[in-house]
Amino acid sequence: MTSSSDRSPAVDVLSSKTYEIRTYGCQMNVHDSERLAGLLEDAGYVRAPESADGDADVVVFNTCAVRENADNRLYGNLGHLAPKKAARPGMQIAVGGCLAQKDRDTIVKRAPWVDVVFGTHNIGKLPVLLERARVQEEAQVEIAESLEAFPSTLPTRRESAYAAWVSISVGCNNTCTFCIVPALRGKEKDRRPGDILAEVEALVAEGVSEITLLGQNVNAYGSDIGDREAFSKLLRACGTIEGLERVRFTSPHPRDFTDDVIAAMAETPNAMPQLHMPLQSGSDTVLKAMRRSYRQERYLGIIEKVRAAIPDAAITTDIIVGFPGETEEDFEQTLHVVREARFAQAFTFQYSKRPGTPAADMEDQIPKKVVQARYERLVALQEEISWEENRKQVGRTLELMVAEGEGRKDGATHRLSGRAPDNRLVHFTKPDEDVRPGDVVTVEITYAAPHHLLAEGPVRAVRRTRAGDAWEKRNAAEAAKPAGVMLGLPKIGVPEPLPAAAGSGCGCD
Repeated sequence: MTSSSDRSPAVDVLSSKTYEIRTYGCQMNVHDSERLAGLLEDAGYVRAPESADGDADVVVFNTCAVRENADNRLYGNLGHLAPKKAARPGMQIAVGGCLAQKDRDTIVKRAPWVDVVFGTHNIGKLPVLLERARVQEEAQVEIAESLEAFPSTLPTRRESAYAAWVSISVGCNNTCTFCIVPALRGKEKDRRPGDILAEVEALVAEGVSEITLLGQNVNAYGSDIGDREAFSKLLRACGTIEGLERVRFTSPHPRDFTDDVIAAMAETPNAMPQLHMPLQSGSDTVLKAMRRSYRQERYLGIIEKVRAAIPDAAITTDIIVGFPGETEEDFEQTLHVVREARFAQAFTFQYSKRPGTPAADMEDQIPKKVVQARYERLVALQEEISWEENRKQVGRTLELMVAEGEGRKDGATHRLSGRAPDNRLVHFTKPDEDVRPGDVVTVEITYAAPHHLLAEGPVRAVRRTRAGDAWEKRNAAEAAKPAGVMLGLPKIGVPEPLPAAAGSGCGCD
């Protein structure tokens, strides 16, 4: 038996070890990475500086399997780390997420210098697998076939002090022919409403003022617990939590988007006037081939109802161009829906084959040249609409939640950035008084670009918030860390839609 005095030096050694997590894919992966960071810090690791670029003691890849080049990107990055690992005895590399769930033993065969491979269902095992790999000096591959524990039970190192993801379900019951996610994340499993609300209340008590309810098919929530109105009830319950200023959710499915959800959005004061509603295609023929359980008329009917109930709602979407069998007429139907719906923004994807999905084996795969041309036409149309919709915001007075890291040119332009209630990004003139991320400012919009707004006049009001206090407290705690410990400041900011290249989700919602 080892005495406590024998164990303490090992803990001291571990406390100086650093970790880096590289995340690809949807919001679910982003939130999973917060769990992975929490697990590693709970085990004694500290976060490496953002400039580490693979120089951490443990590098974790949280992968996505949706895009066609996902595996090439992973193996390219693993190859880049191989010489670093060879030069640093004790360095470990772990691969998790959807691609790990899918490829399993293939990863170690193609990259034998990887130490750990784990799946989407057993992220809680990462620290144990790393230690086992270190002791046994061989790769550990552990892929659970079903969810071992709901991720909410795991430690979390959240990226933001004032805005948080809250997972309400995992998995998906849909069978879309282009999507591999249900095979990798399993059937939908719902959390109990009381557990969700308890997490939200705990976050608000810590200073969080904005939450985003997260699920692979978020508004199907309740199917696992036998309550078709569970999601609208959850939204309304969030409206009763004192101190919670903003509630968002992503990503819903048109099939499950019912009138009670629209009513809950309109009638719940802190439910934001924002909706991300994946379209995928405007053609009924293509939607049928995709196994999407709605048609163009149903989709546009939802948009009409949302605008009637919430006139200022900003609606965004996902669209796939070039699905097998898509004709020019089919594509024109997609353009028609885009014109009718007038999306604030669209995350557009060129269809790419994913092995293991029915669509990969369909006939009439569209030539790349045709897909590219259609994609460019769609992007040009949506860019025009986004700009027109943004110009309607000029002259409006809006309350912004101040963010950090969202305005890349803020330093040079002496501006700050924030999110409007409808989640539009606004850059505004820096006021004379101190303003912290998480605080709220009132501004007048003076200029619109396709993807952002400007408020070039003076800030009309500043409201210091508990969320800003939480950000300030967190940064002070990070700055007080002992010298010599490699711990980079976290990227603080409201969880935001991913870049258009990545999309708001897996492109499969």
